[in-house]
Formats: sequence, C-alpha cells, structure tokens
Amino acid sequence: MGLRKPAMPDGQEKASGFVHRAVDRWRHGESTHEDDCVAEEMPIAMLYNGVSFAVMMATPHDLEDFALGFSLSEGLVTAPTQLLQVDVQTLLEGMQLSMKVDAQAHGAHLAHQHERLLPGRSGCGICGTRELEQAIRHSPPVSAGITVTRNALERALSQLQSQQPINAATGAVHAAAWANRNGSIVLVREDVGRHNALDKLIGAMHHAGIDPQNGMALVTSRASYEMVTKASSAGIALLAAISAPTALAIELARSAGITLIGFARPGSHNVYTHPHRLLDDQLSERLQEP
Repeated sequence: MGLRKPAMPDGQEKASGFVHRAVDRWRHGESTHEDDCVAEEMPIAMLYNGVSFAVMMATPHDLEDFALGFSLSEGLVTAPTQLLQVDVQTLLEGMQLSMKVDAQAHGAHLAHQHERLLPGRSGCGICGTRELEQAIRHSPPVSAGITVTRNALERALSQLQSQQPINAATGAVHAAAWANRNGSIVLVREDVGRHNALDKLIGAMHHAGIDPQNGMALVTSRASYEMVTKASSAGIALLAAISAPTALAIELARSAGITLIGFARPGSHNVYTHPHRLLDDQLSERLQEP
C-alpha cells in the first residue's frame, strides 16, 4: 500500500497534529502574549477509486492508519489487503485521501445513492447518511476474546494520559488506545473526533499485525453507538470508555457480545454488558492455580 505524503506548509509542525497560534493569556489579573499549541482540524475527503464517499473533519495525523481503519469500519473493504493504495493530497480547502481498492471491495462499487451528502463532523459518525437503514449497522458478533483482570484495566488507565502527546500540547483531542491483556498500552492514536481516533487505532493495529482478541481498547470519550459498531467490526471484544455509554451503545454491545465498560477511571468503572471478561484479581489467581 503506497502513501504519498504532502509537503507541510511553512510554520506547521510536520506530522505533529497541532500548530502554534498567538494568544493573549489572562491569569490572576495579568495578561501575557504567548504562543499556544492548537489542535488541527480540517476537512479530509475520502475517495474510493475516484468516487467521493465522505468528507470527515479530522486531525491530519496518522492518515494511513485513518484510511485503513475508516475503510474497514465503514465496510468499504473487508480485509486490509483490499486497500491497494492511499494517495494523500493537500488541497486549498483541506486534504484528500484517494484510495484505490480491489475490484471485489464494496468501495469499488459506490453508487450515487450510497454517497454521504454532508461532511462527517468531528463529533458525528454518520453525518450525511442518506437512508435510515444506513444509520445503524449491526456487525457480526465478536468471538470469545480474552479475560483481563481489573488490575490490568487499572494499569492501562493509569498509563493513558501520559501517552497522548497531542492532547498534552493542546487539551483538545480524543485518544483511542490498545492495551494487551496485562494492561500495558501498545498503541495510541489521537484525533479531534472520537470515532476518527478509533478508526486510526484500528488501522494501526492492522498495520502492526495485532490480534484484536488479545487485549482491550480504551477511548477517552463517551461510548456512543458508533464506537461500539466500529469496535465490533474490528473484532474488539472489550471496550472501555472514560465517559458514559448511551442506551443504544449498550444494546449494540450486548447483541455483538462486547464487554462495554463506562466511566473507566483509576479506582472505579461500570460494566454494562458481558462482565465475564473482566475478572477480580483473586479469582484470576485461583483459575491459574494447578
């Protein structure tokens, strides 16, 4: 899969996900003029074999991961090998991901009635979907997956904040992370859109050859229905969100066999569906005894 990287405009940090902008900062009765790190957000057009599918508002960072993860989670390809090439172009209005897909992929047969009509905004997963039945896609159930301990979940949560460089600089982006069964974070991807961050993570996992059955995904957002749909399409069996789930997300997680955790913070979490994958550490130790 080929990726042609664009030249970066003057003054923009190469592949950083943020830019510097002047700000007048008011603190405790005093004003200072400083440079501030600001997250990038721009329209990114998604084209498949020359046909426009959507325009997503996203952070222009880790775009090869985004192209693959988005293509998989939207059902435009069913396997990474069907995405043959990704060409990144910088346009006056934003950026364009021109993707060449295999003739057998759904993305090679986009008809006008299947195109999105509006941009996919950074807070929206289905903006512009034409038909009601296109709004909610039911993915096949995930396989059994693994069990992890509450301590492993705690360990992953404790690492998450320190592995978000764009958010550390700007305070404005979401992250999606992959942790192994021991709670060590292996991959993190960031974006202004929570669903974009998860798409990037899914793409990065495929590029790294990571089995989605051997760990858990963490997201620094609410667990909305599209987050569960994307997780199930990727075969992720355990999804933990630091904020609340929606009712639809819970129902979709239940039907897909996903363990859905909300309000996941150090020291506390709520398990909404399929709690059997999350074990107390004492029970886990007893199960491992000969």
